[in-house]
Amino acid sequence: MSSTNNPKPDLSQYNYGAISSLVLTADRSALPRRDKEPDGAPTSLAGRIEVRDMGSRVVREGPGDVGKRKKRDERGKEGGGKKKKEETKGAGTGTSTAFGFSGYTDILDATHQVSGLTYRPKTLETQQVYELLLSEMHAILGGQAQDIVRTAADAVLEILKDSSRGLKDLDKKREMEEFLGAVGEERYGVLVGLGRKITDYYVGGEEGEGKGEGEIDDEVGVAVVFDDEEEESEDDGEGFEVRDDEEDEESSSSSSSSSEDERPRVAIEGDDDEEIVVGEKPKKQPTKSKKDEVVSPHSIDAFWVQRQISQVYPDPHTSSTKASSVLSILSSTTTSTLRDAENQLMDVFEYSHFDLVRKLLRNRDVVVWCTKLMRSSREERGDVEVAMRERGVGWILRELDGERKVADTNTTNDVDEEGEKMDVDAGPVTATLRAPKTIDLNAMAFSQGSHLMSNKKCVLPEGSFKRARKGWEEIHVPPVKSRYSTTVGGGSSDELVPISALPFWARAAFTVPNLNRVQSKLFPVAFGTDEPILLCAPTGAGKTNVALLTILSELSKHHSPPPHSDPSTTPFTPSSTDFKIIYIAPMKALVQEMVGNFRSRLGPSTPFNLTVGELTGDSQMTKDQMRETQIIVTTPEKWDVVTRKGGSAGGGGGITEGVVKVIIIDEIHLLHDERGPVLESIVARTVRKMESQSNASVRLIGLSATLPNYQDVAAFLRVDPSIGLFYFDATFRPCALHQQFIGVTEKKAIKRYTLMNEITYEKILDQLDPSTSGGRNQSLVFVHSRKETSKTAAYLRDTALSKDTITSFVNPSSAVREILTTESQSIQNPFLRDLLPFGIGIHHAGMSGTDRATVEDLFSDGSLSVLVCTATLAWGVNLPAHAVIIKGTEVYDPSKGRWTELSGQDVLQMLGRAGRPQFDTYGEGIIITKGEELQYYLSLLNAQLPIESQLLGSTKIVDALNAEIVLGNIRTLSDAVDWLSYTYLYIRMLASPSLYGVSTDYLLPSDPTLLLKRSDIIHTAASLLDRAGLVKYTRPSSSPSGSSSGSGSFLPTDLGRIASHYYISHNSMLTYTRLLRPTHRSLELLRVFAASEEFRDIPVRQEEKIELGKLLERVPIPVKEGVEEGGAAKVNVLVQAWVSGLKLEGELYPFHT
Repeated sequence: MSSTNNPKPDLSQYNYGAISSLVLTADRSALPRRDKEPDGAPTSLAGRIEVRDMGSRVVREGPGDVGKRKKRDERGKEGGGKKKKEETKGAGTGTSTAFGFSGYTDILDATHQVSGLTYRPKTLETQQVYELLLSEMHAILGGQAQDIVRTAADAVLEILKDSSRGLKDLDKKREMEEFLGAVGEERYGVLVGLGRKITDYYVGGEEGEGKGEGEIDDEVGVAVVFDDEEEESEDDGEGFEVRDDEEDEESSSSSSSSSEDERPRVAIEGDDDEEIVVGEKPKKQPTKSKKDEVVSPHSIDAFWVQRQISQVYPDPHTSSTKASSVLSILSSTTTSTLRDAENQLMDVFEYSHFDLVRKLLRNRDVVVWCTKLMRSSREERGDVEVAMRERGVGWILRELDGERKVADTNTTNDVDEEGEKMDVDAGPVTATLRAPKTIDLNAMAFSQGSHLMSNKKCVLPEGSFKRARKGWEEIHVPPVKSRYSTTVGGGSSDELVPISALPFWARAAFTVPNLNRVQSKLFPVAFGTDEPILLCAPTGAGKTNVALLTILSELSKHHSPPPHSDPSTTPFTPSSTDFKIIYIAPMKALVQEMVGNFRSRLGPSTPFNLTVGELTGDSQMTKDQMRETQIIVTTPEKWDVVTRKGGSAGGGGGITEGVVKVIIIDEIHLLHDERGPVLESIVARTVRKMESQSNASVRLIGLSATLPNYQDVAAFLRVDPSIGLFYFDATFRPCALHQQFIGVTEKKAIKRYTLMNEITYEKILDQLDPSTSGGRNQSLVFVHSRKETSKTAAYLRDTALSKDTITSFVNPSSAVREILTTESQSIQNPFLRDLLPFGIGIHHAGMSGTDRATVEDLFSDGSLSVLVCTATLAWGVNLPAHAVIIKGTEVYDPSKGRWTELSGQDVLQMLGRAGRPQFDTYGEGIIITKGEELQYYLSLLNAQLPIESQLLGSTKIVDALNAEIVLGNIRTLSDAVDWLSYTYLYIRMLASPSLYGVSTDYLLPSDPTLLLKRSDIIHTAASLLDRAGLVKYTRPSSSPSGSSSGSGSFLPTDLGRIASHYYISHNSMLTYTRLLRPTHRSLELLRVFAASEEFRDIPVRQEEKIELGKLLERVPIPVKEGVEEGGAAKVNVLVQAWVSGLKLEGELYPFHT
């Protein structure tokens, strides 16, 4: 009963199962369910992703060292970037060579445009190996241009890697030696080893085809490519849209709505709304074309970029931050390529918003510069405009200014950097209506520099012909009949003046019985008057004796014979030695030659007893020495420095006012060279001073080669054309010249180099063959590096031996062979010692003096048939030959850090050695160059290349203006405009306004002297000086009508005086003032010095890196930059090595000695 009343208790809760489930069973609510695990079945993405987002998250990993390399590049460009900002100088107007290279420091970068290469490195490891291979090529080939070295390495790899031909090592080595010359077994082994380490070479280049130099696969992170061709092809349709699969199944209206719902549109120029409009549902429009995405400069204000970004990033803080990043990327000098900027922008926009990125990139310049312009203050606006013109984007300013004029001629926005009203009148403009404005000086300069080719058509004399050969073509210009004569007779008009026609005291200066025809023509003016003279005559026509006649004419004023003395027997008796005659020669070697010439004819050992001094960078003169010297032979730069100090008032080397009586400028066609602005400054300063001071009369004498626009040069020197202008053509050359111009048309550089060697050998063999040349004629072969002399000479010898023509090179006389063998035993240079017995010699400045003298003597007496030399022989030694061959016209310019074309001055000097008047009826000049350069050299050597002014190049006019301001010659803007009228630039602007960028706005009937253009040029140059702190420029004020009501004034500063007296450019001074700090130590001072503009193009060549790396560890003051980071580290190291007297590897003496 009780059991029924008391039921059994439920103990199920104590079951093990119940208890265990409470303890051991985990809470699986937060875990993914088993039925949601991936099972490999296809899953629809409909509604989960947009079609245009497909692939937007793809990330390709780069190598681990990319970040380090980018930081290293940024550090290397930090110093240069500061210089290249818009406030300092323009980076977009750099000069370029024939290949388009400009100042590259690495051979891979310098040759990235070379076509026809079969190999380009694709990984960092193979690039390092490839650089070692390039170093080997440079060591083998010597001083050759970078494209030759690069294509040689390419050819070597092609031989080593092409296994399909089954070549053995001996055959491969033989093929290499066809273009490299002799290659030793050890070096060949090195080349083979390097070739094996290059693992990404593919025969035929199919793997690397289409890749540029910067396209190393593992270096690029994300590459976003906008295919313009696809977009353009889509534009041809009816406005196609991209839809996903799900949208295709829906109705047309919903498809259009979903497709266009989030798609932004761009309002093209001319729409009321110039911003990106997001969120609207406009009518269906075709895909945007390139033209639609072009942004007008007028649509951009200070916050245009931020408004564009705010459409996709509505948060104000985010849009502001990203706008700053975008502007920094677009304006950065380190993102020089479009691809670098593209990758960085995609990173900012999180790999989306492609339309916006594309729009920013396509309008990069407009966005950057218009934003800067709109954000600048009135004071800063002028600097920004100058920087824009320097960067080559002056068209933006012209477009802005042009549309403003059309829209409203009374707008207040037409002001220059100081708020001056610009000329916006629709009627004719006169020279006095407006204040000066800032212009683009670099746009007026010649990008080709002294290699400017302004002659479009070259007319050759009768008898010229052209001959085509495989890989090259040649043009022959026959010699003209010479009218040069040194014999008396032939009628009154051609009568030669005998030396006896001179006063007795003057005859001692000459060793010839009579003057030649050229000198006789000038005699009445040169010796009998004080008229300025311009003499244009071929090399060897006797211009030095004309200069001597003008010197004697000046000495006649100081000749004071004793009373009652016999003039026919009385020598020169000076009444005073307080006079100076300045002879300006372009080269130090020519200066030394003229000093020796004048000392032997007028020096202390002669009856004239004059003191002749040399003033160059290597030979200084004290103030006392300059005071006691009557004839000073100097270079243009040294005389410019002396005259910049203003005579006695400025401590100008002891030269008092008015003592300079004659200035003789030799090779005045140097005006066309990059050093020409120095001559312009000297002449303008001298002539302007003569016209302003009565006691400053100086006779100017210009000596020049034949040139077509000699009237312009005569006007520059203030020469009366009817009295002092003398022009003699090529018929007055002492020995007529048969010219051959050979243009190599081969495109691949190493093949072109090999072909030049073959042509040189062929032309020399023609000279040595009596059947073709009429006798065994000697030849001078000019090359452009010391190492190339031995390379070319060895090639000639080895080729002659292999072709069994060596007997043509060696003089058949046994006595001559004995002399060569004997002399070779005393030669120090090992290359010359091996070459001499074969009748071939070499000559360059790196050889010892005794070796050079031996070679000169052997060539003079005819023992040597061929002499391979550098330009040193043309300038420093008068050693003529029947034939002169210029092998190649590319020469390395250390000041620019790149290969440039040979200057016309050097070419004329070299070919001046062709022909020996005492032995030959004519000489032969042969130029071997690239096919595209034929026109230039044909025009140069046939007097059809006009001499142009280079005063605007590299803004050299700015430094010249500063020198005049410091000197006190210019105090106001009107003074400066007047000074500019004394330059050769002004004369050429009047003669060829279009060539110098003088637009029709300046060519006004009321302004025939280009007063407006000159004012703008001076105003721009003065603004640059003011910005650099060299001059305090008070700008002219402008009236409400836009005319100038003040003349403007200049006040020199201490920095300006330092820059003028020590020949420092305004850009370097700007760098110093911005970077120097009072707390700087030696480490920082050297870094600032290395950032000077003068060193901006100094490269670090591949073969120098090892040596510089060793010096980096030895210099006393640590260098922050590495060897890989550009020329700043190289300059820093070399300065310290010079000061410390460190010894380089392979150098016999330390720097000091």
